[in-house]
Amino acid sequence: MRQAVTATLSVWGERRFGYSTLKDSSESLLDERKLRPGLKEDSVIEEKERAEYEQEHLEAVLGRSGSPLEDTGHQTGSAEHSDPTLESCTERKNSVGETSVVSGVDFTGRKGSLGALPMQRCTSLGTTPPQWIPDSQAAACMKCGSKFSFTRRRHHCRACGKVFCVVCCDLKFRLTHLGGKEGRVCVTCHSTLNSRTIRKDQKKVWFADSLLSMPESRSANCSPTHRSTSQTPRAELAQAEVSDLEAEEVSGLSGNSKKPSPPKDLPPILTSTGVKGDYTLEEKRTESSLLEELETGLAEPLVFVLNANLLAVVKIVSYVNRRCWCVMSKGMHAVGQPEVVILLQCLPEEKRFPTDIFNHFIQIYWDAQTAGKLLNHLSHSLVSRGFLGNNEHAGFLYVRPSFQSLEGLPLPAPPFLFGLLILRAETPWAKAFPLRLMLRLGAEYRFYPCPLFSVRYREPLFGPVNNSIMRLLVDFRFYRYTLPSVQGLMVDLEARSTCIRIPKTRHPELLKALNKSNERVLALGACFNEQADSHLICVQTADGQYQTQAISIHSQPRRVTGSCFFVFSGALKASSGYLAKSSIVEDGLMVQVTMETMAELRRSLRDMKDFTVTCGKLHPAERQEYVLIQWQDEEPRFNKGFVLMPLINSVLFIMFVFSNRDLFDPVLVCSAVLYPSIISPIDGKSMESLTNVKTHQRLEYKANGKVMRWTEVFYLQKDQHLNNHTSHNRLTERLARAFCMALCQSLCLLKEDGMTKLALRVILDGQKMEFVAGSNGQRLPAPYQDCLNQSLTSVVQSNSYYQGLAACQLELIFYILEDTS
Repeated sequence: MRQAVTATLSVWGERRFGYSTLKDSSESLLDERKLRPGLKEDSVIEEKERAEYEQEHLEAVLGRSGSPLEDTGHQTGSAEHSDPTLESCTERKNSVGETSVVSGVDFTGRKGSLGALPMQRCTSLGTTPPQWIPDSQAAACMKCGSKFSFTRRRHHCRACGKVFCVVCCDLKFRLTHLGGKEGRVCVTCHSTLNSRTIRKDQKKVWFADSLLSMPESRSANCSPTHRSTSQTPRAELAQAEVSDLEAEEVSGLSGNSKKPSPPKDLPPILTSTGVKGDYTLEEKRTESSLLEELETGLAEPLVFVLNANLLAVVKIVSYVNRRCWCVMSKGMHAVGQPEVVILLQCLPEEKRFPTDIFNHFIQIYWDAQTAGKLLNHLSHSLVSRGFLGNNEHAGFLYVRPSFQSLEGLPLPAPPFLFGLLILRAETPWAKAFPLRLMLRLGAEYRFYPCPLFSVRYREPLFGPVNNSIMRLLVDFRFYRYTLPSVQGLMVDLEARSTCIRIPKTRHPELLKALNKSNERVLALGACFNEQADSHLICVQTADGQYQTQAISIHSQPRRVTGSCFFVFSGALKASSGYLAKSSIVEDGLMVQVTMETMAELRRSLRDMKDFTVTCGKLHPAERQEYVLIQWQDEEPRFNKGFVLMPLINSVLFIMFVFSNRDLFDPVLVCSAVLYPSIISPIDGKSMESLTNVKTHQRLEYKANGKVMRWTEVFYLQKDQHLNNHTSHNRLTERLARAFCMALCQSLCLLKEDGMTKLALRVILDGQKMEFVAGSNGQRLPAPYQDCLNQSLTSVVQSNSYYQGLAACQLELIFYILEDTS
């Protein structure tokens, strides 16, 4: 399923208005080899039809000029003449005069197919009179292959001049060479001409985001280039080296993009034509018919087109014994945003699609593209009232799957997030402390650490924020300050010992939080502890009180419990008789120390040294407890794969009160299977644990109706970005600019070949300089690579500043999109 959708994105931009392939043309050529004399009745009909066509054309000429003119463009056609429209579609002339047939082998050595080239490239269709194919040369319909007879008559298409039966040629279209009058056209030409008219007017009526038309959105100084069909890829690459001014570089989209508006009806559906890589759009399908397809267990999900670069994949699935809508996005990666998956439990007898999710996907895409607002793990997005039929539905909390089951779900390529529906009463926690809300959802629906599905019309899990300890740490009114967190920081609660683990690479983040904190109080939020077998949760009772509970996995022994935050308070007096005090408060750890101990603790954190706090009385009569702060060499795992959990059991006991640690409620338990992480488009190399930086709006090039967008850069060496921040930023931006300029004239060709996601790997160590570019797990063909080597080498050699740069290894990610501005 994922391969089919990927192929959809790679070819759909050229076919979004409806199309036909050259399969019909190839069949007609085969039919021409079997010519046979026509019947007498056919000849009479042919002469009558030709006379009718000539009269139409004469009236068109008279209508345009007011006087009869000699028509040199119309030809009756013969067996020796070929169809120039077909020739213009199937052949390209290169710069040295050689002819390369599209259906043969291209310059990469890859075999092509006639079905891969849309007819809409025939720009003369409908504007000039076609060659008229005689009836005697058409024994059968050139579309469906039906044999002509006394009852099945021949009909000529006024656009292409070919011969069809009445079923394949019963449509009308206003043709330019007929002076705007309607003429009979075949279904293939009607689709092509109709799509061309829509594209010319830029009336993208099927897109759910109501994009601006070309004249309204393009600025006055915008002059995009157009690739000649007679130019070969090698010539294009050579031209790209010197045509720096032919591509339009865009630094921002907010000035020439229109904010999306919600669609009134269902978006169109992308369906396969049966030919690999070929798709068509279906509109005006009723919800009842689509629901019937989904109810019958359709093998492939429905693919809705939200805009030229964004799809929504929909399927009804049975997930952990719940009937759910599964709606996932396809295309968010191209704007730097992880894909989004929504699992929404179906209502009884539901007869409507959750189209509000489509609108929300468009808004997420818009925010990422224009404002750089990206959703990540434990981020949230809010919606207006009335979302999904209820004013209390506030939006989604986004989580990265960890231990949940993903069996039977259609999933996009990683990274992706699951959206959990939240209510308006829960938004303060989504904004200030999302980990608490995530774990509370897990306790409510008995999933560890949280469910992946959403339930509508449920009761809120939290009410007004009353006497929670968080009121001292978070501004719930204006959110001017909140509980800071350090990525990778985790808290392990064990018997008589608590360990706070901090990655050494996150020391700068800790210093920022330390400098902003009060001298007497140090509070930090922790990350979800995937190495623990249970986790503290906070439950608000009906009277507004907060209780401590925990959620755990029944199949594993409880040794380590994770905590959501910790607080060190310097309010303990030396006369209290205690060295320090530790206690569980809600879903976190509270440690009271003296001011002297607090000062030592802060110095240790600044110097990145381990520290131990001994809790208990000065003269211990009981066993003491310890709070350890340890710096870890192990870094947080970035861009990691996650654990896919197929169900193996239906009982898991969680929900115990921490004070007595008794188990109560059942929950589902799973077993682990590894899911792949993010991989390189060049060779499939795993990008796990590599630091990456998003590059929103820093570089974007437009050419030939396509856009090349630089989305992010991966640093392939440890601490590389932190040590040479400024230098690497300048280098990566210059390399990305050169990469885009070298390929900008070949964007259409790259996209047609399915290479919509590209990567550039750069290795510099003073002695060696290497550039490798690729897509779909393979290197780019040699002509592209040669051009890139020249362009990129000149970037480094032109500035001696970069020659002294320390060894670095980078990988830049690019996407090719449709230009919707």
